[in-house]
Amino acid sequence: MSSQLDQLKQFTVVVADSGDFATLKQFAPRDATTNPSLILKAAQMPEYKSLVEKTIADTKKSNANAKELLPIVLDDLLIAFVSEILKIVPGRVSTETDANMSFDTDALIAKGRRFIELYKAQGIPRERILIKIASTWEGIRAAEILQREGINCNLTLLFSLAQAVACAEAKVKLISPFVGRIMDWYKAKEKKDFASAEDPGVISVKEIYSYYKKFGHATEVMGASFRNIGEIQELAGCDLLTISPQLLGELRKSETPLPRKLSPEIAHESKIEKIPLDEKKFRWLLNENAMATEKTSEGIRLFNADAQKLAQFIAAKL
Repeated sequence: MSSQLDQLKQFTVVVADSGDFATLKQFAPRDATTNPSLILKAAQMPEYKSLVEKTIADTKKSNANAKELLPIVLDDLLIAFVSEILKIVPGRVSTETDANMSFDTDALIAKGRRFIELYKAQGIPRERILIKIASTWEGIRAAEILQREGINCNLTLLFSLAQAVACAEAKVKLISPFVGRIMDWYKAKEKKDFASAEDPGVISVKEIYSYYKKFGHATEVMGASFRNIGEIQELAGCDLLTISPQLLGELRKSETPLPRKLSPEIAHESKIEKIPLDEKKFRWLLNENAMATEKTSEGIRLFNADAQKLAQFIAAKL
């Protein structure tokens, strides 16, 4: 019998959620995702000290007259890590925009374009990059414009159907609904654990997947932020799932049969109804969803905090 990881790969694209590219080879994912927290963790690991130091040295040399070196080094460091990951995975890697730009459409567009230019200078085509942007109204508008320019986006920190619908209507390439963080919120609120099939995060992703397939949206659904393999098993069949190395390891150890739980055929039979959406409706639906409102803003704060820690870590080396 093949492992659950191999079984999952039969109907779902497996993505590695890690900035530690040395661990990626053993799981053979197609794509990979990064975020400020993962890059901070990786940058502090001894095995990547030489990469960090080389990036700093190269950036200093090529930007000797720059008034402010730190922001340039931080961008170059993201590019350096992703470039290494792209040597391992055959598909795409997501690169996160600055969390403090989450409500600034113009800044997000500029950052997305800058990342693509930096990758181009490294000989990396835009088709292999996904620009990660938080699922705010402003972020979705930025992604809509970038997508028209052929720059593919991954809308992250997504916790509600309203956010997902807005992304699909903006023709975003991919969304990352956060399974585990949704479950965390309900677990804290209701003071109880959830069986995998009743996990609120799992239910949310199934609803989004069903909506997309039933109404013909091309946007890809990539479940993210898993707390256990039960959540992954319940979403087998989702377009993509981005999974931490620890949980990838657990899936590889198990040979229990893994049935497909999501499919376009099942989604077409769902009773879900179409949601008419404009900015006012989006903001109202998000406001009415306490979990999504709180987890989106919390996620932006946490990613920004880790970005600041990374900045401090690198500043000390300049």
